[in-house]
Amino acid sequence: MSANGTLMSEWKLRERMCEIGRRVYAKGFAAANDGNISMRLGENRVLCTPTRVSKGFMKPDDLCIVDLEGNQLAGTRKRSSEILLHLSILKARPDVNSCVHCHPPHATAFAVAHEPIPKCTMPEFEVFLGEVAITPYETPGTQAFANTVLPYIKDTDTIILANHGTITAGVDLEDAYFKTEIIDAYCRILILTKQLGRVNYYSDEKAAELIKIKPGLGIRDARLERGLENCDLCGNSLFREGYSDFKPEPHAFIPAKYQDQQRSTGSAHADQAAGGDVESLVAAITDQVMRALAGVPA
Repeated sequence: MSANGTLMSEWKLRERMCEIGRRVYAKGFAAANDGNISMRLGENRVLCTPTRVSKGFMKPDDLCIVDLEGNQLAGTRKRSSEILLHLSILKARPDVNSCVHCHPPHATAFAVAHEPIPKCTMPEFEVFLGEVAITPYETPGTQAFANTVLPYIKDTDTIILANHGTITAGVDLEDAYFKTEIIDAYCRILILTKQLGRVNYYSDEKAAELIKIKPGLGIRDARLERGLENCDLCGNSLFREGYSDFKPEPHAFIPAKYQDQQRSTGSAHADQAAGGDVESLVAAITDQVMRALAGVPA
């Protein structure tokens, strides 16, 4: 079923999945045979991409059908081992019908760096994606890897997979794919901004105004359900506490409200270090002078 509620034949869905695969490949989000895509067909049937086939060159007949446990029901090619990741999301979120997993380079750079995705920089990102989680690393293709998304997927449709890539969820194939485009475009802008040397943030109050727009657009945001009053919208992530033991710390993108604190702390440490260096230098010079006066060789 498409986002507007129109029923589509299975063959049309296969053609649509191949088209999304071509977009993923053309964008450079999946090199060679990387990435995988899924689409819910029914209560216990999921259409998915096969293993070891480039997303840019798939044909409708290449696609596989599996059940929600990952057992292959149809298809001449073997299903992707990473379908377990998709199935974890589809089972946890009945409202999700499609998932796209790939390695968009700019977002994946954040995944490798374990750098949290900063907030309060661009209105479009805040409205259309909101908070983005980062999972702990696990070996791809395993159930342990598939389980890494479970603490987060209830509150976001866009997840960074540590040292791996991204997975995005949507009501249909294009919805899931567009979230992949958005997260990579945003990460690219952030990297370019950092190269210019200065990142400017807007305030928690302005962030709250944007978040309040989302229900009118039919976009859920878990922060609204928790209440926005006195929230640290631009600083700590919603996913920082109570989701898992994995809590990535920002290094490249420090929220504005913490920059002054960091600078003052760093300045104090520098002053303390400088003071220690001066005292050491004076002591060393004094020792040399006293040794010279006493006729002791240096």
